Amino acid sequence: MEFLQDSIPRVYIAAAAAALYARASSSLLRPGLPRLVALLPVLAFLAAAPLAFASSTNVRGTAAFFLAWLGTFKVALLAAGRGPLDPALPVLTFLFTALLPVKLRGAAAPANAGNSKPVSLVSCAVKVAVIAALLRLYQFSDRMHLYARLALYGVHMYCFFDLLLPCIAAAGAALGMEMEPQFDRPYLAASLRDFWGRRWNLMVSAILRPSVYDPVRARAGRAGGVLASFAVSGVMHEAMVCYLGLRWPPSGGMAAFFVLHGVCCVAEGWCARRWATRGWPPLPRPVATALVGLFVTATSFWIFFPALLPGVEEKLMEEWAAVGAFFLDAGGKVPSYGQRSKS
Repeated sequence: MEFLQDSIPRVYIAAAAAALYARASSSLLRPGLPRLVALLPVLAFLAAAPLAFASSTNVRGTAAFFLAWLGTFKVALLAAGRGPLDPALPVLTFLFTALLPVKLRGAAAPANAGNSKPVSLVSCAVKVAVIAALLRLYQFSDRMHLYARLALYGVHMYCFFDLLLPCIAAAGAALGMEMEPQFDRPYLAASLRDFWGRRWNLMVSAILRPSVYDPVRARAGRAGGVLASFAVSGVMHEAMVCYLGLRWPPSGGMAAFFVLHGVCCVAEGWCARRWATRGWPPLPRPVATALVGLFVTATSFWIFFPALLPGVEEKLMEEWAAVGAFFLDAGGKVPSYGQRSKS
């Protein structure tokens, strides 16, 4: 692991080698226990790889999401002959799907990239501007109320991932792969089920559906599948906090947040069915959207964000503040047009 220490290229080269081994061994072994045994070293490596980034909380957290969460789930599904990975995929497509938070649209085989929805340049420009403004504000984070800092960081993370993930999808489209979007304007969700299932971080939903929801639903019904999916998501979010803070044991706050939302989604579905049975008109969409936003925000400040405290939030903010200071310093050293013309 020392060879990989704080080196993104080395970690991803090693991860690519592990993914190629997974592809080769899966092509020789049938799904089931033999394939799972063969893939155990890959699962162990993906779970340990983020720890190579000891000096950066943000890089370690991103790698944990890409490799230790999504990557291990994809490889585990591959062992069962399910999920997005298939040894019949072309090498580049297999690597792209295994190591990055992307999902091929429709069938497993690459589709015509010309049908992909292009990345909106206006949307990207807005998110870049928001992140730039937040980086400037982080210079004054020590003067802000804790909840103000956490709110800014929540906006930052949404903009960051909603900028990063479509760019990854665009790179895949340039290589001939058609990717599904990862976010679909979650701020317009009219229900919790709409927010979590169809708008927010759809890659996680796409992984939890075949690995948790479908098997549990077959045995315990729809409500059981929903509750199990949220419980597993909570456990994995606890693991992400452990990666971020390099601390053990987890606090349980993340698990509580997702279990609460799972219970509320089940209750919401039950109420919606009873509401429709009585023939009552649905709530106006703006009202429903406002209620969803209020509930997600309130529970985030109540349970989700406190799980990042103490220690993790400070480290994340310090690193992003350092990034902002670097760009501000670099910008100050670039002479303006008037200065260059005078010289």
